[in-house]
Amino acid sequence: MENNDSESRSEASQQPARRKFLYAAGGAGVASVAALALMGTRRSPTKTTPLVLATATKDLAPFKVDVPQAALDDLTDRLANARWPDREPVADWSQGVPLAKAQALVEHWRTRYDWRVLEGTLNALPQFRTQIDGLGIHFIHVRSKHENALPIILTHGWPGSIIEFIQVIGPLTDPTAHGGKADEAFHVVIPSLPGFGFSDKPTQPGWGLPRIADAWAVIMQRLGYSRYVAQGGDWGAGVTSWMAKKRPSGLAAIHLNLPILFPPPPPPPGGYTVEEQPVLAQLGKYASDGSAYGSIQGTRPQTLGYGLADSPVGQAMWIYEKFQEWSDNKGDPAEAISVDHMLDDITLYWLTDTAASSARLYYESFAKDFARMPLDLPVAVSIFKGEIFQPPKVWGDQTYSKLFYWNEVAKGGHFAAFEQPELFVTELRKCFAQVR
Repeated sequence: MENNDSESRSEASQQPARRKFLYAAGGAGVASVAALALMGTRRSPTKTTPLVLATATKDLAPFKVDVPQAALDDLTDRLANARWPDREPVADWSQGVPLAKAQALVEHWRTRYDWRVLEGTLNALPQFRTQIDGLGIHFIHVRSKHENALPIILTHGWPGSIIEFIQVIGPLTDPTAHGGKADEAFHVVIPSLPGFGFSDKPTQPGWGLPRIADAWAVIMQRLGYSRYVAQGGDWGAGVTSWMAKKRPSGLAAIHLNLPILFPPPPPPPGGYTVEEQPVLAQLGKYASDGSAYGSIQGTRPQTLGYGLADSPVGQAMWIYEKFQEWSDNKGDPAEAISVDHMLDDITLYWLTDTAASSARLYYESFAKDFARMPLDLPVAVSIFKGEIFQPPKVWGDQTYSKLFYWNEVAKGGHFAAFEQPELFVTELRKCFAQVR
């Protein structure tokens, strides 16, 4: 499909079993960003320092985004002065982002993209920061006008961010204005993972999925929600699954669009079924050809960070490749997500200098916490057809004792809310209608 978004805007994420299987399958007060400190830019001999967030307290402090113009000017300069690698010797994306596609994206970023549009969109939403377990956590909180709305906490992954959910806030909080009914309304909470966006970056080890799950329960408690549901894909599915495992007070059910389902070991007598075979092939392909990014981020996030923190082009391509590989498209990621929306997400990573800090979540949790877990809380699952792999329902039945909803969606991929916001909203309305 063709995206016109850029034109209009230019005008104003049992572990041992999982790892063993993958290796076998694959062969081996108002706090404001205006107060952020930016001491220099590339235009001068002084070093550009990272944006620094004001210290959070346990209060729910309102938050606004106001990135200094100097940071945007520095970005423009770096893009203009980019040094490019030689052209790939293949005619596709098999070695990574093609040079021509990279240069076109960067040219659009440099000359047409406007960060201030996203900034205005974010600032039109109620945003807050609060300190939990010593870390400042940023989140969006939009209450519905409908009194009986169901509170929901939505969690993003990597290389996503809170930006993934912006298009679904309106339909979820105000269903009557978006083709829905009043009894389908949600109060929406969207936190930024630790080390992502405008949340603090952990300075000590230990901020893995279980700890984040605990922190999310604290957010909902501080907001006064005594009964709520949770949703997530990618790392968000990990956080949400750990919430279900821990069963904090008030959590009624969860929805996953990337259920952490792998074939329960050992292989059944006679081997895997015809239904399971294609999924095994998908997992094998991911292990052999699509998981290197996770190995790097899970073992050497600091070393990776030096290059991505210094080069916006490097940061952009590290993310852009995943938009192409993981979204539901026929070769061009812009068929699934508009160029400006991709750049919203990329620019957020760049301006907050979160390449290394976001990658550290892989170091903390990818090898031990992002694993198949039997859950006894009510679980709903939506499988979008362009997802990295599409597990069969039998794996869900074997893992989730209270699996109350399972649907396969005809369009959309890994970034479901970003790619197909209407279908994503429909899935949440349909599944959670059963637990209201």
